[in-house]
Amino acid sequence: MIRPLGERVVVKPLPMEEVTKGGIVLPDTAKEKPQKGEVTAVGSGRLLDNGQRIPIDLKVGDKVLYSKYAGNEVKLDGEEYLILREGDILGVL
Repeated sequence: MIRPLGERVVVKPLPMEEVTKGGIVLPDTAKEKPQKGEVTAVGSGRLLDNGQRIPIDLKVGDKVLYSKYAGNEVKLDGEEYLILREGDILGVL
């Protein structure tokens, strides 16, 4: 497992729907990049100049909405993950 540092969070993207509400099956080329995921690991928080650490407001298991092109994609044991900064996460679902 990946242990993020500082104000970073590891997120496993949730699969996108492959069929629209109207019943149309979307090919891989037509799918948008996912923006929803589940937090799998949380860093220790942001370190201020005075040495104080501000903890992250997220916990493992939270379902989150994040910026479309944010973070770095990582593949580990056949699974895809994103490493994001806390600021790239828009909200908890």
